[in-house]
Amino acid sequence: MNIKRAKNEIKNALRAYLARDEFGAYRIPPIRQRPILLMGPPGIGKTQIMEQIAEETGVGLVSYTLTHHTRQSALGLPYIEKQRFDGQEYAVTAYTMSEIIASVHREIARTGVREGILFLDEINCISETLTPMMLQFLQCKTFGNQQLPEGWVVVAAGNPPEYNKSVREFDVVTLDRVKRIDVTEDFSVWKEYAHRRGIHGAVLSYLEIRREHFYRVEATADGLQFVTARGWEDLSELMHVYETLGLPVDRQVVEQYLQLARVASDFAGYLQLYEKYRRVYRVDEILDGTWERVRASELAGAPFDEKLGVLGLLLSKLAEGARTVYRLDGLADALHRDLLDMREGKTTLGTLLDDRQAALARRRAAGSTDRDALFIAARETERLSAFRQTLALEKTPKGQAFERLGALFQRDVQARADAAALTDRQLANAFAFLDAALGDSQEMVLFATELTANFFTSWFIQNFGCEAYFQHNDRLLFDDTHKKLLNEIEQARQQQP
Repeated sequence: MNIKRAKNEIKNALRAYLARDEFGAYRIPPIRQRPILLMGPPGIGKTQIMEQIAEETGVGLVSYTLTHHTRQSALGLPYIEKQRFDGQEYAVTAYTMSEIIASVHREIARTGVREGILFLDEINCISETLTPMMLQFLQCKTFGNQQLPEGWVVVAAGNPPEYNKSVREFDVVTLDRVKRIDVTEDFSVWKEYAHRRGIHGAVLSYLEIRREHFYRVEATADGLQFVTARGWEDLSELMHVYETLGLPVDRQVVEQYLQLARVASDFAGYLQLYEKYRRVYRVDEILDGTWERVRASELAGAPFDEKLGVLGLLLSKLAEGARTVYRLDGLADALHRDLLDMREGKTTLGTLLDDRQAALARRRAAGSTDRDALFIAARETERLSAFRQTLALEKTPKGQAFERLGALFQRDVQARADAAALTDRQLANAFAFLDAALGDSQEMVLFATELTANFFTSWFIQNFGCEAYFQHNDRLLFDDTHKKLLNEIEQARQQQP
């Protein structure tokens, strides 16, 4: 199955394992809660979905890469203790607490969350001395005589033998005690994730043309060469930062992430074309509505790959604008809830600010990967702090404080409205340009489809509408598309990983 389906399967298993009956006991006894064994190629997102699942379900997460551990760190160190049997004292070997089990207890103490996931990566690449202990753990959830705390679910991940020479095969006894999920790479699923994560537009448009280069592992005279989903994402992160610093991304940089020479070379060449398209077509002018007719004529006569590159540039900029609206909308909603709580006497501005700052610190300490939620939470604390400073500087009387806060909040409401209006204009201008350049072509259909597929642009259209979008889809798809596309947008939003 693909990684999105695997994530849902693990979430469902987690819900089932943690479900309790009317007496407070787990509906599935811990002895029957099989560890989940996630098998799949490296770099397709196995670790990332564990972080997402823990964050989305509110449980704890402790992760270990087992190739970094020895038998002693997993099992604990031996020591001698005295025990009496049948009236006689004996010296007996005991063990200190396993480092892994201790980490689970530390996480419980740190967060106060008593249920969670213990994620053990590279489970089938462990040393020979550690293997018996790990197989015992998968079967019994114990290291020596130390039990994994109740309420913690074991998820292990490994790679098939074709990707790692040190892989050890599990025996039937072990496999019969785990819930095995085999995962394969899937570009369409990764693309949904990539849109939400803000993967660089050049990566997305390139892979749309060269889907066969999304994930490859090849045996060569120089050993295995590969390109993975992880490599594309990490390269994208670097590209975003390099752009802000004015640094070039050339073939030598690309090869550090895409370790398959011909793919790295091909993508580096595409990057040069992508930058050329950016300069020639002046995407900012297109979205501002100030484009020259010659640009549309140039695109009309361009090869298909060039058209896709320009579409990628437009879609990337539109997604950025829609993401800005998404964040401002989340901020406005959060501040509105805060003001309601203050009006109803549930809290004060000072207490609310302290609570929000503490919650943000906890999110960051937990390693939250939801950048948009972190952005909204950080801006919320900034605005609440600014509200408090304004009231203090203006020496606003207590009886007038809430009215003043309402006026300050209107700035955030207006900022959201201005950003939404700008994104709507940019969408209209993009459609106008593409009408002139492409007409009712397959590229135009692709553009409308990608707007629906992208989390942020589809969210924007669903919540703020876009007349140009609906008009073009009515014209391109012919059959009652207005309602149908709204349903597709909502389904795409709900199915985001």
